[in-house]
Amino acid sequence: MAGAIIENMSTKKLVIVGVILLLFQAAAFMVGGLIAPSTTTAVQYLATKCVDTTKLRQEAKWFMPWGPNQCDKIRTFDEAMAKKIEANNIVFAVHMPLPNKEMSPWFQFMLVILQFDIAFKMYNQIEDGAMATIDVGLAYRDDTVSEWTEMAHSFEQRKLNCNFTAATTFENEGRYYECDPLPFMEVGSVAHKYYLLNIRLPVNERKKVNVGIGEIKDIRLVSIHQNGGFTKVWFAMKTFLTPSILIIMIWYWRRITLMRRPPVLLEKVILALGISMTFINIPVEWFSVGFNWTWMLLFGDIRQGIFYSMLLSFWIIFCGEHLMFYWMHPCPQHVARCTHSHQDQTERNRFSVYWKQVGPIVFGSFCLFIFDMCERGVQLTNPFYSIWASDVGTELAMAFIIVAGICAVLYFLFLCFMVFQVFRNISGKRTSLPAMSKARRLHYEGLIFRFKFLMLVTLTCAAMTVIFFIISQVNEGHWHWGEHTVQVNSAFFTGIYGMWNLYVFAIMFLYAPSHKRYGDDQSTGDTGANSGEDIQLTTTITHVDGPTEIYKMTGKGAQE
Repeated sequence: MAGAIIENMSTKKLVIVGVILLLFQAAAFMVGGLIAPSTTTAVQYLATKCVDTTKLRQEAKWFMPWGPNQCDKIRTFDEAMAKKIEANNIVFAVHMPLPNKEMSPWFQFMLVILQFDIAFKMYNQIEDGAMATIDVGLAYRDDTVSEWTEMAHSFEQRKLNCNFTAATTFENEGRYYECDPLPFMEVGSVAHKYYLLNIRLPVNERKKVNVGIGEIKDIRLVSIHQNGGFTKVWFAMKTFLTPSILIIMIWYWRRITLMRRPPVLLEKVILALGISMTFINIPVEWFSVGFNWTWMLLFGDIRQGIFYSMLLSFWIIFCGEHLMFYWMHPCPQHVARCTHSHQDQTERNRFSVYWKQVGPIVFGSFCLFIFDMCERGVQLTNPFYSIWASDVGTELAMAFIIVAGICAVLYFLFLCFMVFQVFRNISGKRTSLPAMSKARRLHYEGLIFRFKFLMLVTLTCAAMTVIFFIISQVNEGHWHWGEHTVQVNSAFFTGIYGMWNLYVFAIMFLYAPSHKRYGDDQSTGDTGANSGEDIQLTTTITHVDGPTEIYKMTGKGAQE
């Protein structure tokens, strides 16, 4: 009977395959470390104070901070008071990018963080729970002479969280508060060359609008976008890896369908893992370079969420199938064939057995999707919306990041426990090995080593995935908190992405049915080895008549 490739392939060939995969893994890290630049770039802007001299507000009027059609500017609010310019007539203008530069679709997204420079005044202090009301508009154009086209307009509120570290005395007037940066805007694509932000702080004392927010001196913005060089490297990796996984997946399933039995659960799950990997690999991002697809960030999150769910579920089922099998009792010594084999196979190959483990993974992924839709889903129509803007939203987002990190660690610990249980049960089955002939004993010792090594590789991939997930969530949170200097090295992103692909490739290759059969070249001295106590190693390859060689380690001593 044919077994799996991990069983029948010679050690020399397996070592060659392992070395090749290891070289590709090293190349994935080196691509990010040596070729790709840092993942993101942060650019700081200081808003220019423009004066709106029109008596009637013109919605289509945009104020440019510099250039041939620049606005009438003032340097300070003292100058505005001297000229009797009201606060409602002051517009803070920010042009992105800086002069003599252009934005590019390769930047993929643009995240903007806002920070107020607020001076301390004894008679104009920041009140507790002060809310800043912001009238903001976003426009774009693709050359320096065209009119600006409005992209979005909104009235937003941001809660000020400022501290004054000095004593609140007249001597300290003019010193600045220490204010936390505020989430301001996120755009899912950068399809245009130039962007213009016009920000107003309307004042209405009767309605308590922008009252008690202190004396605002300046507005600073930090724009964060993905580096174009990193985007090109990322797209190139996706383009290269997509056909590789697709080809091995088709080859794997073709071998499965050639078997004279229906696929078992683990074989189906391996196929699903390959499909999810292909789904996340398909480089649809190439279209974002030519089209203004603002939903690409949300779509990317959905794809990654599906892959996370499939990968975590696969590891549970992968370990669980083997663990369940090793818990089965060996056949009685006087019975030539196990009578409970079919019943055990049916019990193991049911997906419903794993609902307690897979259910929380699916539920967590669904919560991830809802959380993402609550922010990036709304940002499709209003890029100035942020779940971090309110106290409830901030607490919810912080709680989500903390709980997600804790759950990821608990998942990894549970997976380690399952692998430990599998290893312990395998060690218990090794008592049958000394009774075998030397050739057969060496064969099964080799199988045990291969399987244990694969399980350790699985644990390593799981650990790296959990670390990557936690760092990604914390890094994105730091962007919203204003810690724009927090960056993850490009090599980490490309290395983890390459690791996922290589792991899925290796699983489909090693667990595909082999055309070779162990035992064809065995001597007649091991006759009767196929009767006696059965000890199975893996749970993927079974024949219509029962377990194949990859399933069984026969205790010859029992027959003797």
